[in-house]
Amino acid sequence: MARASIRIKKGDVVYVLSGKEKGKTGKVLAINHDKQRAEVEKLMVFKRHYNLALLDPESKKPTRIGTKVLENGKRVRIAKRSGAQIDQA
Repeated sequence: MARASIRIKKGDVVYVLSGKEKGKTGKVLAINHDKQRAEVEKLMVFKRHYNLALLDPESKKPTRIGTKVLENGKRVRIAKRSGAQIDQA
């Protein structure tokens, strides 16, 4: 079975979209790619990566994630809401 692409990484600050912890934010401590689960600091373990959304570094609101290739050929994640770069180049 092909591994699903999870764009949320360890150390990201995320917003919970559904479940009993809906509306809370926390830092991702670990990602389990096989089970598609994320462990979030001070919150329960979340199933299915689509229950979490990355926080935009500029507006501090939930955003979708896109990718962009820089001039040096490095691929970085960007926030769809503001266009801000998430990863360090």
